[in-house]
Amino acid sequence: MDENEKDQNTQQPPEKQPDPGGRRYVKIKPFVLLMMAFGLILATAGVTFFALTVGDDKVVEVVSPQTDRTQFKKLFDAYDAVKKDYYEDITDEELVNGAINGMIDSLKDPYSDYLDEVEAEHLNESISSSFEGIGAEIQERNSHIVIVSPIKNSPAEKAHLQPDDVILEVDGKSLQGVSSSEAVLMIRGEKGTSVKLKIQRAGMDEPIDVTVVRDVIPIETVYAEMLDNQVAHIQISSFSENTYKELLDAIDDMEKDGMEGMIVDVRQNPGGLLNSAIDISNLFVEEGKPLFQIEDKGKKPEIYYAKSGRKIKTPVVLMIDGGSASASEILTGAMKESAGIKSVGEHSFGKGTVQTPRQFKDGSNLKLTTSKWLTPDGNWIHEKGIEPDFPVDQPEYAKLPYINPETSMEEGTTSMTVLAAEEMLEAVGYDPGKADGIFDEQTEEAVKSLQKDEGIEADGVLSGDTTYALMDKLREKIKTDDPQLKKAAELVREQLK
Repeated sequence: MDENEKDQNTQQPPEKQPDPGGRRYVKIKPFVLLMMAFGLILATAGVTFFALTVGDDKVVEVVSPQTDRTQFKKLFDAYDAVKKDYYEDITDEELVNGAINGMIDSLKDPYSDYLDEVEAEHLNESISSSFEGIGAEIQERNSHIVIVSPIKNSPAEKAHLQPDDVILEVDGKSLQGVSSSEAVLMIRGEKGTSVKLKIQRAGMDEPIDVTVVRDVIPIETVYAEMLDNQVAHIQISSFSENTYKELLDAIDDMEKDGMEGMIVDVRQNPGGLLNSAIDISNLFVEEGKPLFQIEDKGKKPEIYYAKSGRKIKTPVVLMIDGGSASASEILTGAMKESAGIKSVGEHSFGKGTVQTPRQFKDGSNLKLTTSKWLTPDGNWIHEKGIEPDFPVDQPEYAKLPYINPETSMEEGTTSMTVLAAEEMLEAVGYDPGKADGIFDEQTEEAVKSLQKDEGIEADGVLSGDTTYALMDKLREKIKTDDPQLKKAAELVREQLK
């Protein structure tokens, strides 16, 4: 999810306006923040759920008339026993919160969650604010805390945190059995402070330690640049309340610069506001064609259709990957199935459920999975994702782990970190010899060459500024030698012929 949600008591259902032909259009009021982001942004200012949220006036009943009340007698008997006989004092609030958490945990649904008053207070920050933290979305998955996606230009991205990284520890404290909301409170913090994460990465035998310095999380969500042959590359990093306007401004700027084709890039985009995703989808889908469907329990799917307004007429190609989730997948489904727009990259994350929030009078918050969302053609992409039309993998060097600048490596050092450093050096054009995890004389010479090029004292030791310089070079190479972007640009140019 995204980090912040407005007071959930203000949320109302979308207005549905039938057209003369009987179709139904969705109109989202500006003040209604319909959240559907993936994960939890790790920030001081707030936390959010890894969920697609649709405003609703549904009431969560504690006991329905059909409920077998004998089960609740057992619950009350257990409560009485704990209050009377437990060897330490425990408050009613602790017991009630524990009971609710137990009910939610029994669902085994990572997207349903309960936040107590303290956790919910962090949740209720405005999504338009700036935030301090590391800038990564996380999800509780199979009893582990897993990174869904780092935010563009965030400390998490600069630290090379990657989708599917499992966070084992935070500052030496295990996350075993810790909920995603609790993990957020452990990881978030003020700008300039650091947090040490122990990460288990797929394909690596041993966990790695990553120290991330917290910072203000960027709130700009659209980044545009003109490539060769007047093809614009427009990256959308999340769907916030200002993203639609940012995108229109970017498109206007690119059109002034002579844009003839467009690449829409939602890689590493974990989602955000549903109304933002709907507005952006409307740019690419003809009026009257479906955008997505919502299927409530025991009901037939309800289809939401594109409405009139500005439409993009230039050739478009979409880019997705495993960090494209929730709102990104709604946009992907609409562009792919209703607009016939081709996609490039890797399969998306796979989040196809809908959550309805309810805020209690004491300030705590319950979010419950209440529906499925389907693509325009009725496909449920949950836990499967959306396959791109043109699969293109990123190079192996794009998946290399972060190297802690506080770690000093020199001739004679042997470790998995040395192996990662050797592979980085080779990727950015400095020959360390055989990448074997042994910091030998040739590795030292490669480090000295890097230091000379960067104006750093050439002592052959890889640490501090030298490590930062190496990772900066690798980040720039990943950006400039992007095979997915190159393929997308090629497809746009083919349409322009």
